[in-house]
Amino acid sequence: GIIYVSASDLGWQPIKATWMLRRPEINASRQAEVDILDPLFDRWLKQKPPNSGAAEDFFDWCMRNIKLVMPCNDSILICQTLNLLSSSLKSYVDENAIPAEDTYRRILTWCIMWGFGGLLEPDMRKVLWSKFQEILEESKHK
Repeated sequence: GIIYVSASDLGWQPIKATWMLRRPEINASRQAEVDILDPLFDRWLKQKPPNSGAAEDFFDWCMRNIKLVMPCNDSILICQTLNLLSSSLKSYVDENAIPAEDTYRRILTWCIMWGFGGLLEPDMRKVLWSKFQEILEESKHK
């Protein structure tokens, strides 16, 4: 039979893990991409953001501090982020190139900002951007 598991019960991590597992299927050099991106995702999304109070991770902070234009769960936010990331990396895939880790960090930062911020009104985008600046400053990236 089929077992149904709600996306809200499953969470975002299996979606990201599946995306990562499929990257090397594109071509062998994508494994190097996965090796760079996986810890960057963890740094952004699994770690507790600075000055985040009771929030356990970035998703939890967002749930507590920003109001989306429409309701959506973590699965939708991570899918938006991964779609943006896939599109942003397409030229590197087409050229079979692996850019520097800093390039991946910048691309991923942009994709997370818009994956999460795309469903926000301008005032909430400012709140999200302020938290992004705190995270970047704490991790010594501006």
